[in-house]
Amino acid sequence: MTVHVGISGWRYGPWRGTFYPRGLPQREELGYVAARLGTVEINGSFYSLQTPTSYRRWYEQTPQGFLFAVKGPRFVTHMKKLTDVGTPLANFFASGVLALGEKLGPVLWQLPPTLAFDAGRLERFLRLLPRTTGEAARLAAGHDERLEGRAWTEPGPDRPLRHAVEVRHDSYRDPAFPDLARACDVAVVVADTAGRWPFLEVITADFLYVRLHGDAELYVSGYDDVALAEWALRVRRWHEEVRDVYVYFDNDAKVRAPFDALGLSGRLAELLPVREGV
Repeated sequence: MTVHVGISGWRYGPWRGTFYPRGLPQREELGYVAARLGTVEINGSFYSLQTPTSYRRWYEQTPQGFLFAVKGPRFVTHMKKLTDVGTPLANFFASGVLALGEKLGPVLWQLPPTLAFDAGRLERFLRLLPRTTGEAARLAAGHDERLEGRAWTEPGPDRPLRHAVEVRHDSYRDPAFPDLARACDVAVVVADTAGRWPFLEVITADFLYVRLHGDAELYVSGYDDVALAEWALRVRRWHEEVRDVYVYFDNDAKVRAPFDALGLSGRLAELLPVREGV
């Protein structure tokens, strides 16, 4: 049972000279993060398909025991709206995600604020998701011509593959939503969004995925000492209920995310035994 605390993304200009030491080469930024935190959420994969070369480089830049969460593509969630996504899912998993090997953590699916709860559509999508790296490799083999010559479809040792869904429409407050997520063994993201979108605190899988976007102003606000202490107590309580907890700070606009992640990690170290580097 472990707690993983990290940040959403790591390549931000304003962090240079504030969190990152002045003059630190950009290629060393991930390693700098990995020496201080145990996990990172890859969010570039949300905007475009990455490459096996990039995923493998990130693997090599981080120590053993480090974990990456990977954000699923907005082409699937925002443009296709979870419908007719067999090939897009194959392309995503063929793009190099499996090159992370044992460092591959959960896959995050962030739904758009305009997408209301439709139980049938959501269930069809969730049932398509691979639950092991072997299943993901078999799905990846169905990629289209855009991935020819640059696909990674090797599964490596077969490992479980977890998925989490973050929702942003009030209709997901329907009790049928967590029931469906539980039936599909998918985690519902606990998202702190300064009151902008639903805050859902439900256990639907053997892990919990938390995204902290700012408690007063979305993507901007930092978490003060009192707030971090409260979140540490929440995480300890969740840790008693589920196998693993993943927490990612996404309040990067004012260079708060890495410092808040370090602050939460320090408080958790006093409350419960956590994995090295977290």
